[in-house]
Amino acid sequence: MTIYHGIRFSVHPGVTEEAIAAGLAAMRDAARANPAVTSFVVGRDFGGDYDYGAVSVVADLAGYAELMNHPSHLEVDRAGLPLIERFASFDISDDPDPGLGARIAEVHRERYAANPDVADLVSDLDEYRGSAAPGGSAS
Repeated sequence: MTIYHGIRFSVHPGVTEEAIAAGLAAMRDAARANPAVTSFVVGRDFGGDYDYGAVSVVADLAGYAELMNHPSHLEVDRAGLPLIERFASFDISDDPDPGLGARIAEVHRERYAANPDVADLVSDLDEYRGSAAPGGSAS
């Protein structure tokens, strides 16, 4: 099994290019610091309604939970979410189990329960949808 966790986002008007560059660099550093991440990309989002995006690849659901709860990931959430206006997340897997989406959603529910400040930051976004949305389901 492999899970590809993707995000797409646009920043608030007025966020400086320097702040954006620092945020993208922090995202790359967080991915490198996370042993569960086997591959990643962070950069411009082309062909859609968002400015930037990222994809992290993990081997299984345990790696996915490690990705979501790793201190470097939570640090990027805390610093970066206030800069974001619109956000979407998605997960793609080659696992044929139809219950995987519910287990991915549970990882996020547990993550938000353990980190209510991150859940608050997510709830404060103008638009946030997808597999990581609080209270949402990954089907």
